[in-house]
Amino acid sequence: MGNSIKLTSADQFELGAYVAEPAQPTHTGIVVIQEIFGVNPHIRRVTDGFAKEGFLAIAPALFDRVEPGVELPYTAESGRKGYAYVTALDQKKTIEDIDAAIAYLRAQPGITKIGVVGFCWGGTLAFLANTRLNIDASVSYYGGGIQFYLEEKPKAPSIYHFGEQDDHIKPDVWDAVRAALPDAPLYTYDAGHGFNCDARESFNPKASAEAMTRTLAFLRDTLK
Repeated sequence: MGNSIKLTSADQFELGAYVAEPAQPTHTGIVVIQEIFGVNPHIRRVTDGFAKEGFLAIAPALFDRVEPGVELPYTAESGRKGYAYVTALDQKKTIEDIDAAIAYLRAQPGITKIGVVGFCWGGTLAFLANTRLNIDASVSYYGGGIQFYLEEKPKAPSIYHFGEQDDHIKPDVWDAVRAALPDAPLYTYDAGHGFNCDARESFNPKASAEAMTRTLAFLRDTLK
């Protein structure tokens, strides 16, 4: 459904991205931010899914500064490799690369509103995109690092999804988010980490469907 393009970041670095277009013209764009497994088939399916829902969607390849074209399977070894990519990145440059995706959307005819949706590592980056960049909404799925940045406040509406059985993210994380952002909807599900990902063993169809229903309703209301 989608196609691959190149983005140019603020420092002139070129990174890849996957873009999926809706069937009908739209004024809304979505940046999909990857997990630590790269812009792999699952993230492309998620991006395609947002396009099918009427958004112009783009997933920037945020590991390209370390190694171009990273696509990892959902294994423990790949998780360690993905985490190594994350730690090798300069977060400031990663945020600039997300901004390049936002700039791409804003340059498309008719686009006036932009949301960011991130998963896992991307859930934290979606929060940071809201606090540091110019967007209109953000959605964070199991963003386990958000608690480290709560002195920063989102500039646009935001919502949060967490799994109650998450082995990596404990209740103190979402409790901290709730306390810092009492007006932001935060939902928890009887599910583990990565419950939205249909390529993981932890995939939970019920939780995934509920969270996506809430995500789409939030985005349509906020970006209307």
